[in-house]
Amino acid sequence: MKRTTTSTSKSRRNNGHQRRRIDLHDPSLYFNRELSALDFQEEVLEEALDPTHPLLERLKLLCIVASNLDEFFMIRVAALKEQIEAGIIEPTPDRIPPHEQLRRIRERLLDLYARHERALLDEIIPSLAAEGIRIVPYTELTEQQRQYFREYFLRDVFPVLTPLTLDPGHPFPRLLNRTINIAFHLASRDAHKEEGADRAVGVLQLPPVLPRLLPLPDASEHAFVLLEHVVQSNADHLYSGWDVLDSYCFRVTRDAELEIAEDEAEDLLSEIAEQTRIRNWGADAVRLEVDAAMPQWLRQLLMRSLELEPQDVYAYRRPLNLSDFLALLRLDLRHLKDQPFTTRIPPEFQGEVAHIFKMLRMRDVLVHHPFDSFSNTVVKLLRGAAEDPQVVAIKIILYRAGGQSPVIEALKTAAMNGKSVTAVVELKARFDEENNIVWARELERAGVHVVYGVLGLKVHAKALMIVRREQGGVRMYAHVSTGNYNQSTARVYTDFGYFTAREDVCRDVATLFNVLTANARHAETRKLVLAPMEMSTAVLGLIESAIAARREGKSATIAAKLNALVDAEVIRALYRASMAGVTVRLLIRSICCLRPGIGGVSENIEVRSIVGRFLEHSRMVIVECGDERRVFLSSADWMPRNFYRRVEVLLEVPDPGIANHLCEIFEVYWNDNVKARVLMPDGRRVKRSPRAGEDALNAQSYFLERIRRHATT
Repeated sequence: MKRTTTSTSKSRRNNGHQRRRIDLHDPSLYFNRELSALDFQEEVLEEALDPTHPLLERLKLLCIVASNLDEFFMIRVAALKEQIEAGIIEPTPDRIPPHEQLRRIRERLLDLYARHERALLDEIIPSLAAEGIRIVPYTELTEQQRQYFREYFLRDVFPVLTPLTLDPGHPFPRLLNRTINIAFHLASRDAHKEEGADRAVGVLQLPPVLPRLLPLPDASEHAFVLLEHVVQSNADHLYSGWDVLDSYCFRVTRDAELEIAEDEAEDLLSEIAEQTRIRNWGADAVRLEVDAAMPQWLRQLLMRSLELEPQDVYAYRRPLNLSDFLALLRLDLRHLKDQPFTTRIPPEFQGEVAHIFKMLRMRDVLVHHPFDSFSNTVVKLLRGAAEDPQVVAIKIILYRAGGQSPVIEALKTAAMNGKSVTAVVELKARFDEENNIVWARELERAGVHVVYGVLGLKVHAKALMIVRREQGGVRMYAHVSTGNYNQSTARVYTDFGYFTAREDVCRDVATLFNVLTANARHAETRKLVLAPMEMSTAVLGLIESAIAARREGKSATIAAKLNALVDAEVIRALYRASMAGVTVRLLIRSICCLRPGIGGVSENIEVRSIVGRFLEHSRMVIVECGDERRVFLSSADWMPRNFYRRVEVLLEVPDPGIANHLCEIFEVYWNDNVKARVLMPDGRRVKRSPRAGEDALNAQSYFLERIRRHATT
């Protein structure tokens, strides 16, 4: 026995010695950020291939993959190209140089796009046709239908088209980002044309204002013709004096990152408006998508004109700009869509605004969207506050509000009713800049005090504060959220919202707004942790507290639900936690650079992800050290941009009952064995399935069923 004990002690000392020698900066311990982002698209594609989803929902998922990859090229691929061109390599934990990242990205995408195309052409489109939804080739139209579309072309399409023929006087045009274009191979009808000048190339951009899917006249089913086919078949009206030999569609993707020198911009609003125009028209091309039938000589002409290389070209048999096909989801075919659901209205919000304020003085309220109503909680409170004569001030942070926003209308009403309304508007919310500019100006015209973010930072925090005159003075009410004040996304994204009248939380929210509006350099908060001031330190401190607990012989666990995990310092801290014996459970929806399951480093870390009907967007952190448990909600993912280049909030949940409820929600997600996938040490994401004797659990379906049961009781 003594010998065994000595041997065991020696083994432990040796293991400890080996662990001390582990280099946590070793690039093999990290997944590449860009390739991990593609892993998420693989998961979405896998969901589109799942026949248990309704047919139009499967089409939507294919469109989402195509749209997500557009953004991937516009931002991530564009950034890698800029690094190569500038000769400046931004170090990454995996240490894969930019040119090698681009090579691997293309290798992955060629396979992904091929499977994506097969899913659309071989499964979805034939299945849609069987349901009476058809995309009809122009060659299959009757003569009467062709005449109808010829008349439609001449009346509604021809006047807005601008056909070009490439020659010294008409160089290659600056084509709008992500629009469909048609290249025409032309032959002159002029017998006296000089030799070598009897051929030409025409280029035509299809204006986005024109509908893409054109319904067939008098069709008994949902049958459509694509706009480009109508234009291609009537091109003789565009190029008189030329014969159209062939025509091929193509599409250009441009660098979409805004280049804004905020410290030099006299008017940030005007500067961002100008930069969004440049992004659409003038930014460098990063990808060329072409019809697979396009001949090589024409591809090369386009590549030269766009200054692209062969590795930047992707050829498809499927239609381009697949997001246009989302219009089919507007068809009234409910059996082909997800079953609609009625959101829950928390009892605290079932009454007039005075009742809501009274209830919030008594207890905090957590809402879990989309299962809990957004319009009957956040919007209802704002509308009530706008009309309540006791409300004197409203402050809100707006990152993405969407179009036709009831939140914006409520703020305008409040301002017109004489209340002090402040909106911190983040103009740099990627791809929402133009929307944000429009309603920022609307708010200003209504009398709202609009503050355009913070110099050098992006304001990504989500918070609302209402100040109300009550007996004994004024009282503050606060709402802190993981998601945006956007009614549209609140129906398809999962997020948490926390309502409270607690003085310490409300005072922290007031401090946050002072930081944003007064550009305060120092902020003392108790329940809120702010980025870029303290959040990285706070997150690392939470991890270190779990490590310290294990060293003291206590149990310690870390659980987090995030959209992305990229920050190398946090990953190294999690590795140290695993090596100390801390159990780490991570639900990471998309990008994860941490490599779990490595012996001696991350064997105590498990990473799962869930892709389902709703986009998992909520963020929570749970840290347990012995008998002490702390629960947090956050607007931030664990990424350098969130820690150091954005204004973010991390709220420690003060209500024990709500903290317990959040832990229960996490366990439901963690135990999902239908839509969850487990990240393996080699990077594969393996779908979970129920074990023998284990009931199937789809977390999102579980929450939907819970609100259905609530509605019937």
